[in-house]
Formats: sequence, C-alpha cells, structure tokens
Amino acid sequence: MLSAFANAFRTPDLRRKLLFVLMIITIFRLGSQIPAPGVNVANVQECIGSQTNSAYSLINLFSGGALLQLTIFALGIMPYITASIILQLLVVVIPRLEALKKEGQAGQTKITQYTRYLTLGLALLQATGIVALARSGNLLQNCSGSLLHSDSTSTFLVMVVTMTAGTAVIMWLGELITDRGIGNGMSLLIFTQVVSGFPGSLWAVGKSKGWWVFAVVILIGLVVIAAVIFIEQAQRRIPVQYARRMVGRKMFGGSSTYIPLKVNQAGVIPVIFASSLLYLPAMAAQFNRDSSSKWVVFINDYLVKGSHPLYMLAFFLLIVFFTYFYVSITFNPEEVADNMKKYGGFIPGIRAGKPTEDYLSYVLSRITLPGALYLGLIALIPLIAFVFINANQNFPFGGTSILIMVGVALDTVKQIESQLQQRNYEGFLR
Repeated sequence: MLSAFANAFRTPDLRRKLLFVLMIITIFRLGSQIPAPGVNVANVQECIGSQTNSAYSLINLFSGGALLQLTIFALGIMPYITASIILQLLVVVIPRLEALKKEGQAGQTKITQYTRYLTLGLALLQATGIVALARSGNLLQNCSGSLLHSDSTSTFLVMVVTMTAGTAVIMWLGELITDRGIGNGMSLLIFTQVVSGFPGSLWAVGKSKGWWVFAVVILIGLVVIAAVIFIEQAQRRIPVQYARRMVGRKMFGGSSTYIPLKVNQAGVIPVIFASSLLYLPAMAAQFNRDSSSKWVVFINDYLVKGSHPLYMLAFFLLIVFFTYFYVSITFNPEEVADNMKKYGGFIPGIRAGKPTEDYLSYVLSRITLPGALYLGLIALIPLIAFVFINANQNFPFGGTSILIMVGVALDTVKQIESQLQQRNYEGFLR
C-alpha cells in the first residue's frame, strides 16, 4: 500500500490528483470545525465532555464529531448516504426509475440529479430536527447550559439554512474529488471523517483505562482489521463458459470467465439501515424526554443504551435481515441468467435459463448467511467494548468505522495501482 502511494507521487499526473484530493479534504475538515452562527461554543464543548453514550452515534461518526459540535458541516455526508440508499430501493419499486437505470449514462445522470434534490430535502429535515433539539436543550444528555446564544426564530432559521447549505457544499466537494481526483469522492469524505476521530479516541482509551488496556485494544483492533480485510476480499467465483458462434465470417465466443459473488455483498449498508432504524425511536424519545409515558420509558431503558442485551439483539437481527434484503434487491439472479442466455453463456454442468437462476439463488442465499453474521458480529464490537471496558460511543475500533476504513482504503489503493499499471506496464518482455 505504501509503495503504491510512493510511486503515485513520482508520477506528475497522479501527484496532481492526490494533492487536489488533499486540498479538498483540508477544506472539508476546516468546515467541520467552524461552528454555525448562534452556537454557544463554550457550553457545547462542556456538554460534549459529559457524554457517555449517544443516540446520534452513527450520524456523529459520519460527521467526524461535527454533529454534536453544531458546525456548518454538522450533518456531514449522512443525508447523501440516506438519499442514495432510498433511490436504490426506489429503482426496484418504481418502473420509471428502473427504465432510467437501463438507459446507461444518461439515465444514471438523471438518477444522480434526483439524489441531489432528495439529499437537500433530507438535510433540511435533519437540520431542523437537530437545531430544534439544541434549542430546547434535549440534544445532549446531562447538559444544563444553553447550547445557543439566542432562542429567537431568526437564529433558528439561520442555523438550519447554514447546515443545509453545508450539506450542498459537501456534495459538491465529493463530486469534485470523483471528477478530478482519485477514488470515489463521497467515500473518501466519509473515510476522512471516520479517521479524524481515531487518534483522539485511542488516546482517550489510554488515559482513562490505562496503557495495558490500550495495548490490548490495539492488539484486538489489528486482529479485527486483518479479519475484515480477509472477509472483504473473499468471494465465490462461479465459472461461466461462452459458446462459439459465427457472425458473418467471424467466430465469436469460446471464452471463459466467472461471476464474483462476494461474501459481504451488501457492504456497510445493512449496518447503516439497522442503526438508522434504531435511531428513530431514540430520536422520538429525545423530543419527549420529560414525558412519563410507558413507551418513552421503554425506549430510554432498552433502545438508547448500547450496553443493554435487548438493544444488541435487536441490532444484530436487524443487520442480518437488512443484509438479506439489500442483497436480494441489488443482485437479481433472473436478470443475470437471462443475460447469460442471451449472449450464449452457461455455467458448466447447469442448463441455461431457469436452472441457472435457481443455482445462482441457491449459492447467493448460502454465501449471504456468513456475510450477514460477520456484519452483525463486527457491528457489535463497540457495544461489547462498552460493557467490558466502559468505553464511550467513540470507541476507536467500532464495527462501522472499521468497515468504512478498510473498504475505502482497499478501493482507493486498487484505483491508484490500476492507474500506475497503465503508465508503468512492462509486460512479460523486460
């Protein structure tokens, strides 16, 4: 990995792209530290220090801690992620969007435009909710001071508009990286926010729990990262043979390839789905924190604290469910089997058409089970750490953060290596 980056900086074109990405990341991190207008920074910092576990841990993770600090980039990349997931689900449900997807680049451009509009709408809703909680004093637990300098409507509106505009700027920065830099822009921005809190979280573990616990956490973290890399790279390769066919006077086909089915076909999406679903009742309970109704008490007792066994069980089962659900809508065995049949492809030993579809469904369901269990166990790591070493929600080796860091790092390094091979390809004659 390090040699790939070193070689990239020796190539002028790649060096310009990498420096451009670093410049955008610097601007992004700077915006994540600038407070929104009307925020009482001193009180916010004092209240953040008293937090042990938070209902907003996932959004705060994707914002690099900017959410609870109420900065101009407080919402981070989360509205865009949510909008992208919603559009992916709607493509399966709405025939018009499915037709756009099949149109190629022009249709994908239209879907991207819809994603941007939906992102701004979600950002407006989330900003309104977060600022309303900050205004009422329910955003942070055990906080007596006011988070805003003024409770006026004008301050409220300015903060909402600022945070929504910040999300639009983040979208623009991500697209700039994708067009003029290396890697996927949105993924790199998420990676930046997750990694930004890593050194501070490690240092906090060492200072509060002792350096022996720190060493054990580092050791376990390295083992988990190695396991995640192994599983993320693991795949089942289904061989595909193409029959020879004559087109005019030319012979086509006769080649062999394979269909790669990854063990973790769904990526980090099921974890985001499950966390978001558990986040909704906790958010509703925050708005009614002073209420004594049974449902508010139940949510506060069982569905807010990550250390409770019921929360862990619900989180694990939701991840397993959403893994199967997401894989079923993103990989269509019927469509794959039809495409293979259309171009004269077949799986050795399996007849084309319906038998191929059944075989692909069978393999996919079998390979999704270990992938779902793996995601569930990885996501439970910070919750288990909260029980055993009394860690907070910023535990450095959290399941979601490791999945994001490893996945984005592997993808970016692959893109750098592919561009290096295009420039330095030597072939087999030296």
